[in-house]
Amino acid sequence: MNRSRKTAVAVLTAAGVLAGAWPAAGPYAAAGDRAAPAHDARVLWGEVTIPPGRKGTVGAAGFTGPLPGTGSTLTLTAPAGARVTGVPLDAPGYRGAVAADGRTAAYTAVSAERPWRGGTFPFVLAVPPDAVPGTRLVGCVLRLAGADGVTGAAGGCQVTVGLAEPALTRPEPGVPLGTRPEIAGTAHPGARVTVSDGGGEVCAATAGPDGRWSCTPGPALPAGLNRLQAVAALNGVSAASEQIQITVADAPARQRAARQ
Repeated sequence: MNRSRKTAVAVLTAAGVLAGAWPAAGPYAAAGDRAAPAHDARVLWGEVTIPPGRKGTVGAAGFTGPLPGTGSTLTLTAPAGARVTGVPLDAPGYRGAVAADGRTAAYTAVSAERPWRGGTFPFVLAVPPDAVPGTRLVGCVLRLAGADGVTGAAGGCQVTVGLAEPALTRPEPGVPLGTRPEIAGTAHPGARVTVSDGGGEVCAATAGPDGRWSCTPGPALPAGLNRLQAVAALNGVSAASEQIQITVADAPARQRAARQ
């Protein structure tokens, strides 16, 4: 049975839970599709959203039932195009290692009293710079095996390509501005950028091939302090910039500032 799940955007870490496995559909697939496992299957699961060229952490947790003991290994195979770059678990009783090619990484239970029964087991993944926002990198596999190599539980993890945060480069904070100042910045090429001031949309634009965008407010901004924020959206994923505070002055105030 297939079912859909809306992936939380701009989340860079997520704990694994007992949930769905993933169909193989080439190096990329639409974010949100997954196949449900059989009810009696022990399936490991994790998810993370990572912008192109960035790193994020996916964690496996929620292990239940009979579990292997000392010498058992939890292995993650990276999805197509991505690499595993770290195993940052800070807990006694486990040894982590990353393969030289970055295709796999593993934790081995070396002295844990009750291996795999508590905590989250994190793996750091790096997404390629040319990954397309809104797509899912397929082929991420989790496998828990005993010291004898026999698999006790297996499953997958969803790695969704997110969107990098846009940036506001104009107007400059601290400078008295007119009521309709030019607003500009950078974002992922092709992303639709919407600027708001807390009270609603101020203006919108689409980032060009070089990532630059600009727009001018339609309605005049109110005099006084205003906080601007840009939100970029592309292929169903989005990200927000940091807020900047600007000061909108009336004409006499701007003239006095210019003479100083």
